[in-house]
Amino acid sequence: MCLQSLWDFVTAKEPLIKSPFFPVLFSFTAYMAFCLPYIALDFLSTGLPNLRKYKIQPQNYPTLGMMVPCIIQSAYHHVVLIFPVTFLHWYWRPMNLPVIAPELPEVLLEVGVCLLLFDFEYFLWHLLHHKVPWLYKTFHKVHHKHVSTFALTTQYSSVWELLSLGFFAAINPMLLGCHPLTEMIFFLVNIWLSVEDHSGYDLPWSTHRLVPFGLYGGAPHHDLHHLKFKSNYAPYFTHWDKLFGT
Repeated sequence: MCLQSLWDFVTAKEPLIKSPFFPVLFSFTAYMAFCLPYIALDFLSTGLPNLRKYKIQPQNYPTLGMMVPCIIQSAYHHVVLIFPVTFLHWYWRPMNLPVIAPELPEVLLEVGVCLLLFDFEYFLWHLLHHKVPWLYKTFHKVHHKHVSTFALTTQYSSVWELLSLGFFAAINPMLLGCHPLTEMIFFLVNIWLSVEDHSGYDLPWSTHRLVPFGLYGGAPHHDLHHLKFKSNYAPYFTHWDKLFGT
C-alpha cells in the first residue's frame, strides 16, 4: 500500500499518461532534469577546488559550445525518431492503467531484473560494435566523439544506437509483464544511471560507492571506456567485463 498514493497521483493524470505524447515528454524531461545538476557542476567546479577534486578528468571541462549541439541532437532525436516509434506503440498497444499499485518488493525485484537484463544486452551490443570495425565506424563512433564525457554526452549517439538501446529498455519490462508504475520507475532509474555514468564526476554518493564489492562500475568505470576505448563495455555492473576479460 506504500505505493498506492503515488499510483493514485499518477492515474489522476490519466489523459496525459495515455497520450501518445507522454513517452517523449517523460523521457526528454527526465533526461534534462537529471543532466542539469551536472551541467551546474561543470560551470561551478572550474573555479571551486572543493568541487573540482571530484572531476574524473579535471583537465577537461565541457564548454557551452560542446553542450548545445548535444541538447539540439537529443531534442531532434526525441521529436523525429522516438515520437513516431512511441506513437506506433501507443496505437498498437494502448496503455492499461490498473487501479491497484504494485507491491514495493515486486517493484524492487523487477526493476533490478530489468537493469540486469539491460546491462547484459547492452554489453553484447557494445562489445560487438567495438570489435567489428564497420559497426564501430558506421554506428558507434559518434558516441565516442568526446573522450572526456559530460552528462549531455549520454544521448549523443547515432540513430541506430539510440533506437537499439531504447528497444532494450522498452522490451524488458514488457517481457516481464511489469506494472506501468514499475515500468516508469525503471525508465527513470535507467536514465539516471546512464547520465551518472557519463557525468565525468566521482562523487561521494555516486551509485558505485553505494553498491558493495565493486559490483557496480559507475562513472569511473565508463569514463575509462571513453578514454581508452578498449575496455569496460558493460554500462553499469562489472561482472560481464570480468567474465569476458574486458
